[in-house]
Amino acid sequence: MNRYKNIIDQRLDEKHKRRKHNSSITPKIESTTEDIYIIARDGDRLDLLAYEYYDDESHWWVLAEVNKLGKGSFAVPPGMRLRIPPKQELHSLLVKNEQRR
Repeated sequence: MNRYKNIIDQRLDEKHKRRKHNSSITPKIESTTEDIYIIARDGDRLDLLAYEYYDDESHWWVLAEVNKLGKGSFAVPPGMRLRIPPKQELHSLLVKNEQRR
């Protein structure tokens, strides 16, 4: 067991004197027949949709990754068709990702 597993890799931005987190590579999320598709409404946000479908707003990155969103904002453009991977697919994805670490 790696004792440093849960430490977030950080570095200090010398110019602005603040911490920066290193990027992480997100796993590829394949399309399945179980995916749910919705049309975004005004006021929809990635974190709120993640809470609605996964009961956990911290999984917003899954929706951002599969729909190519989230570059600096949680906002979802109204009228956009969103793919939402099923909860069981998310669980297996998280388990696989944890095993790779």
